[in-house]
Amino acid sequence: MAGCELYSALDLVDGYYQILMRDIPLTAVRTPSGMLWGWLVMPQGLSNAPATFNRMVTQLFRPLRAYAQTYFDDIFVHRRAGDGKTAMEVRLVHLRRVLEVMRANKLYANIDKCVFASPEIKVLGCFVSNVGVRADPEKHGIRGSG
Repeated sequence: MAGCELYSALDLVDGYYQILMRDIPLTAVRTPSGMLWGWLVMPQGLSNAPATFNRMVTQLFRPLRAYAQTYFDDIFVHRRAGDGKTAMEVRLVHLRRVLEVMRANKLYANIDKCVFASPEIKVLGCFVSNVGVRADPEKHGIRGSG
């Protein structure tokens, strides 16, 4: 990822809630009034929810792995410019393909957490840019002297 001119990061909103449940009866809860409620979508807290969600996202975006990496509910889009195209032209083509996969599979992004065409993005507590990877000072307890 490091060494690209532009990066985009998309955050899937309420990731687990975007997966429909097959085994609805296994999630059923009876209320004090006797009503039976079951989850139609995957709730947070199920032991296999993180693995199921990560597997789904990884499989959906596997054809785009040359320029789109996923980590649970985050999608990182990057690629060096080439073939006489600018970084922005390359970025738009790749971002469109990512958004097409999201649309086809009814995945939704949290626009407030998305970053588009930035020279630097935050990835797992670090900053990635065209000069490499550097630690986030806030996350790693790095303080100025004095």
